[in-house]
Amino acid sequence: MKDYSKVPEHMREGLERYVEHHIRPGSFLMAVLENNLVLAAGRADDINRMYLMQWADVLYNELPGSCWGSKEKVQNWLDKREG
Repeated sequence: MKDYSKVPEHMREGLERYVEHHIRPGSFLMAVLENNLVLAAGRADDINRMYLMQWADVLYNELPGSCWGSKEKVQNWLDKREG
């Protein structure tokens, strides 16, 4: 089981939906997954702005490499959604 405890609690469900069910997340999480720091920082709420390092840690250590890192990888992940 993946450990999402390092990211803000209000973001965990959306992250899980994306990783487990290939459901498109909100604009901040999309920017994080696409590896766009400037856009992520601009879209972050006050809490997520303080957690950007933890987001990087969770991406690198908990998520499959094929689901994050570029727009193309994220879109390919989303395209795998069943149903």
